[in-house]
Order: sequence, then structure tokens, then C-alpha cells
Amino acid sequence: MPAEWERQEAIWLQWPYGFEKELVPVFGRLAEIIPRYQKLHIIYNEEETRNDAKAAIRYAGGDPEHSRIVWHRFPNDSAWMRDNGPVYVERDGRLRIQNWEFNAWGGAFGANIPYSRDNRIPDHVGDFLKIPVDRVDIVHERGNLEFNGIDTVVLNWSTLGDPDRNPGYTKEQAEHDLKRHFGVERVVFIEGIPEGDLTRGHIDGIARFIDPYTMVIPQCTEHSRCNPESSADAQVYDNAASSVERAGIKVIRDPIEGVARHGGRQFDTNYMNWVVGNGFVIAGGFDNEKTDEAARLRIQGYFPGRDIHLVSILSSWNAGGGIHCHTNDQPSLQSGPDS
Repeated sequence: MPAEWERQEAIWLQWPYGFEKELVPVFGRLAEIIPRYQKLHIIYNEEETRNDAKAAIRYAGGDPEHSRIVWHRFPNDSAWMRDNGPVYVERDGRLRIQNWEFNAWGGAFGANIPYSRDNRIPDHVGDFLKIPVDRVDIVHERGNLEFNGIDTVVLNWSTLGDPDRNPGYTKEQAEHDLKRHFGVERVVFIEGIPEGDLTRGHIDGIARFIDPYTMVIPQCTEHSRCNPESSADAQVYDNAASSVERAGIKVIRDPIEGVARHGGRQFDTNYMNWVVGNGFVIAGGFDNEKTDEAARLRIQGYFPGRDIHLVSILSSWNAGGGIHCHTNDQPSLQSGPDS
């Protein structure tokens, strides 16, 4: 499984519609930024959705007719393609797609949230790209997978072992399955669910690789909603850092330096949910000039030589995720890191 910072062929989005239309401005910004650097595939549900998308891209200062934007009318249910979309692996010099089972995060957002069309998206993508698709009969989402591009996957057992996803599944089975499906030599589990996280602990909000040997993990501070000494979130992050360090991976702690508010809720300014592309990183911003700029500078240090963009994600965060959750990156077979 290639690391996210390696060369990519494209990034994919599923455009929000219906009850998720509040997210459209976020997607407009993503669709303005990404084509500056690489190809962007946009999946839409119907013509009205595509018309709304084109208007949002224009409003954000982009060009919906850009030569790097490719439009696809595939039936879909939601705007979180990181989780229901393809998992790409390289085998014998060729890409293959894995279609893991998807059941809308174990029903965490309610029994009335549809997901059957989302569960077929990897098949549609595989058909378009003419890439073989392998079905994996395990419920899991790509947002809970962090790869170093060499030999390691890090993930949260609280997500994969969730009985609403995989009842009766054991860590021993999981380690065997992950090594077999991804060709990794090492599986590192963390455990714990941050307060209010309905994904039940996706790793992309907790621990992110920035190179093959280093991960970044949040650090609660006196300025955060989570108390650094006694909160459950601080314990999740601290325990994750300990687990990762015990695996021989260097840890950098990223300070949570503020609190954001949206929709009557409060959020820690956790910037982990970034997406890496060819020459750029897009991270979620919290409309806080001080913490946003400090985070931008830190992320620039994590990914030197790349352009760093912050996009306001309060509406997405309120709905349960961020920039990484919305995007699904398609690796290139060209080897080596992106420059």
C-alpha cells in the first residue's frame, strides 16, 4: 500500500447533496485547489448535483471545466469517499482495488443513513479505471488506515473491532488479515475513541505518518477543550503515542491550542485530518486566525517543499469528519515520493 505522500494519479470526491448540502462550500474550495496540482475526479448523483457543484467551484474561484477535472455520474449516498471508496494496493507492478465492506460506520449516525450505493463505489471506480477489484468481507474504512509505504500499517482497534462492524472479530484474526491484504510486515494497533467521534476512533484524527519513521499525534494543552491531565481525549492521544513509540516509530506531538464553535457544539482545533497530494497539503481550518496560522507553519515543517492550504471545515467537523475524510487519493505506479 503506497504512502499518501508518494506520487498520486488523482484525488476523488463524492459531491454532497440532499441533507449534506451544507458541506458544498468546503468541496468548492477543494475542487478549486486540487486541479492546480493534479487530476480530480468528481462523482455526482444527478445533474442537479453537478450543476450545484459547478456553481460552487466558480464561487470558490475555480474552473469546473478545468482539463484536470473529470466528472462521473455514479449513484452514491454520502460525501465521505475516504471511507466507502477504493483501497488501492500495488501487486506485481500493477494497481488493484480492494472493496472492503461498508455499513455507514457501524450505524453510528443512525439506522436511517443509507449506504448500499456507497458500498458499490469501488466497483464503479474500478470499472472506469479498468483496474481489477477484489472484495474483502470485512467491514472497515480507509480513514482508519495509516501506511508508511514500506512495511507498516497503524490503525485503531476500537474501529476495526467494533461489534457493530465485525462482531466476534479478534485482534489475532485482524493482524493476519491485514498482513495478507496489504503485504505489510507490521501491524500497530492503538485503542480509544475521542469524545464525540462517531467513526469510533478513525486513525486519521489521531495519528498520521509524515515519513516512513515518524507519526504526528495531538497533544491536549491548557488552551484546549480536552484537559491535558484528566480528560478521556488526552488519554486516547497519550496512549496512542505510547503504542506508536513502543513500535519503534518516532512521535511528534501536535499541540491543540484552541476551541472552535459551530452548530451549538464545541471542538478542539485538531488539525490532523489533512490530505497530502502532489506538491501540496490541504488541512482543515477552524476560522481561528491564530491557531490556523500556527498549524499551517507546523504542517509546513512536517511536509517541507509542499504548498500548505487551510480550508474552513467547521461544517464538516460538525457532521463528523474533515478534509481527509472527504477525499480518496489514487496512487500512481510511478515509484518514489512526490516532489
